[in-house]
Amino acid sequence: MDPSVLPEKHLEQLNSGSCWPSVMLSLAARTLHIGASCCQGGRRFIATVISGNKTSRLVRERLKKQVEKMKSEFSGFRPSLVVLQVGDRDDSNLYISTKLKAAAEIGIDAKHVRLPKTATQDEVLQNIMSVNENASVHGLIVQLPLDSLNQMDSELVTNAVSPDKDVDGLSCINAGKLSRGDLKDCFIPCTPNGCMELIRQTGVSVAGKHAVVIGRSKIVGAPMHDLLLWSHATVTTCHSKTPDLPEQVSRADILVVGAGKAEMVRGEWVKEGALVIDCGINHVPDETKASGKRVVGDVHYASANQRAGFITPVPGGVGPMTVAMLMENTVKLEHWKVDIEAQINTHKSFIVFLPV
Repeated sequence: MDPSVLPEKHLEQLNSGSCWPSVMLSLAARTLHIGASCCQGGRRFIATVISGNKTSRLVRERLKKQVEKMKSEFSGFRPSLVVLQVGDRDDSNLYISTKLKAAAEIGIDAKHVRLPKTATQDEVLQNIMSVNENASVHGLIVQLPLDSLNQMDSELVTNAVSPDKDVDGLSCINAGKLSRGDLKDCFIPCTPNGCMELIRQTGVSVAGKHAVVIGRSKIVGAPMHDLLLWSHATVTTCHSKTPDLPEQVSRADILVVGAGKAEMVRGEWVKEGALVIDCGINHVPDETKASGKRVVGDVHYASANQRAGFITPVPGGVGPMTVAMLMENTVKLEHWKVDIEAQINTHKSFIVFLPV
């Protein structure tokens, strides 16, 4: 077994809940071994890689089974998703095609609505209102950035999405619920939700740990802070004005980095045995590649994996989990709808009309 890769059988067992004690003991022993003796007898241990590709595949397979089961039990069960795009950015097109492919694999009806670059903000808002009012659509994503020739207020557009269809979890209503700890009554932003799933797969308990989040964006950093806090970690959020960043990083049992700066976190900053989640996606020059560039994260991987206990790679770490969690939010929304309708029908069966 390659010690640098989290065993797939452990991922599957953790995901299903089977053989939990033995898997947990194995992973716990491995974590303690790495944390206590990252460098022993002159030999340096390599961190266990947390595979987002493997974990996202397991999540998608689970969701596919859930959808098939619900479709067999409820004839009207059909989760649906609309992706609204403004313009024709190549990177947005790639992200959207990935989402549509994942939806099709799971059994989600997904529709791509593309508005031209000439679209006005009012036209975008009208399209959002139309989807909000369409009862057959359960989830709505507004693909960012908005590639328009006209001025757009991304905050206004994002908040125009009905909170009940905001499967990206980016509206102020869902953000407010998350900050209050109402995790069961809101949609959680997909990237931080995917980070939490990767942390769970390691078997490392968040409760009581010191977590450090680098970055405070509304998409990653801020919701990541809230999720770790409500999972009972002591959380420090760092940003561009934080003094002595290496010192803050060195105290982190769990480190989540979403700063948008290539390889800014050096390996020597990382606490031995720490769990490192790298949300960064950066392109740096590389003459050995046909494209002339390669993708790296916000953490200097080659040095960090010599000290960390667990670490996510870039690519193949957090990225695949973002799409998987988007699909989970969409399926969860349709589950809520079915549960509510079932409760209403149950109550209707007990209604008794008394004679006047």
